[in-house]
Amino acid sequence: MLTRTPSVVAQVFLLLSIILVIAIAVIQINQQKILSPGLKYGIVLDAGSSRTTVYVYEWPAEKENNTGVVSQTFKCNVKGPGISSYENNPGALAKPLDDCLNKVKERIPVHLHKTTSVYLGATAGMRLLRLQNETAANDVLASVQHYFRAQPFEFRGAQIITGTEEGVYGWITANYLMGNFLERNLWRTWVHPYRKETMGALDLGGASTQISFIPEVSQENFNSTLQVKLYGYNYNVYTHSFQCYGRDEAEKRLLALLLQKSSTSSSVDNPCYPRNYNTALTVKYFCGSLCTQSLRPANYYPNQSVSFRGTGDPGLCQEMVSLLFNLTACRNQEDCPFDRVHQPKVKGNFVAFSGFYYTINALNLSDRFSLSDFNSSMWFFCSQNWTQLQFMLPKFEETYARSYCFSANFIYYLLVHGYNFDEGNWAQIHFQKEVGNSSITWSLGYMLSLTNMIPAESKMIQLPLKPPLFAGLLILLTATALLCLLFLVYVCIVSRNRKDVSRVEYVFTPE
Repeated sequence: MLTRTPSVVAQVFLLLSIILVIAIAVIQINQQKILSPGLKYGIVLDAGSSRTTVYVYEWPAEKENNTGVVSQTFKCNVKGPGISSYENNPGALAKPLDDCLNKVKERIPVHLHKTTSVYLGATAGMRLLRLQNETAANDVLASVQHYFRAQPFEFRGAQIITGTEEGVYGWITANYLMGNFLERNLWRTWVHPYRKETMGALDLGGASTQISFIPEVSQENFNSTLQVKLYGYNYNVYTHSFQCYGRDEAEKRLLALLLQKSSTSSSVDNPCYPRNYNTALTVKYFCGSLCTQSLRPANYYPNQSVSFRGTGDPGLCQEMVSLLFNLTACRNQEDCPFDRVHQPKVKGNFVAFSGFYYTINALNLSDRFSLSDFNSSMWFFCSQNWTQLQFMLPKFEETYARSYCFSANFIYYLLVHGYNFDEGNWAQIHFQKEVGNSSITWSLGYMLSLTNMIPAESKMIQLPLKPPLFAGLLILLTATALLCLLFLVYVCIVSRNRKDVSRVEYVFTPE
């Protein structure tokens, strides 16, 4: 009886130890929590020809197929003109940047400031300045670098991006925001959309314009086709940037052309300005650019003032705008619309943003409409006098208001005669400023591409029991089980030996 009681206790302890070891192991594995390593932030400054815009982006640190799922969290327009306008005083850049950067510091958690990367990408305005005065362009970039070295963020450099980069980054942004690269399924996980077509992108800036899309068939002879890899998939994108065909530079070329054709150099009629509108501009304002160099008057006096008088003539405005496009250079080749640039036939849906959107918005048109509706709205708008125009526009700013008629005509010629859109496929163009809370601009595509190069962080696992406690319990319970097992084996051996002795004694007991 005494031997049996410890044996039963040992068996109970052995069974309990095994059950507890299994239970703790199951709980440790099944009840663990996978924690995200948190968010990462990135700042991109879009240093355009007419202004600089600061964008703040965030994405999960673990990323998705090597590319971050990025969203825009903040946007700030820097006061003043684009950075190329500071060529004569680069040091003056700091003050306007301060206002936006101080707001950015409030948006990003302080403990992440040092690991938040800042990138500045300068576009066509700086590309033109570099061609015109490389030293001045370098001084402007050096001033930007000097400013950001004193900021708490990780500055990754200021660079002048190419027109091709600007075009393809804009295409990436548009398709990313439209959900053409990723979408959430029923289980709330990110997946690649099944058989979803990408959209083309049309970007109209101040000094250049870009067209980007995936052609019907990959064409080897178009050297503007780039391979882009995002979320594990490859895309062959045709993209081209037309320097000097941005809205501002194109209008300067128109003003220079009007002066060239005018009988007087002091007063010039402008059919694209509203009737009864008058303004005085210096010759340097519209002839000082590299884009208008060939149109400069023989007697070029930069500070000479020229008075422009608006006549509000839609027909003549259209005729003058057409002279800005070299439509005969390609000799009627189908794949060469204008400016000696070969382009595949446009295909599928397009999104037109930046300057395209602002002009369409001024004409009071929606995001999609027919070509005939556009023409009639443009004709009506261009027929208004200056006083009427001030009540028609949703937001009135003189510099933009006087130029919307020109912009509309320029957009018409660019899309119809430049890119070969017609009545049939015009409705496939969506004129948009943003999707959700994110602006359609090249900077988001730039950030998405950069996240390919930013290492992902591993997800963190939170266990129910801390590793030392878990290991300690396992060792204790395993040791208890082994001791109980050894004790039971000992009891078995002792019990068997006692039986053997009893049997021997019984055999040799005398009768």
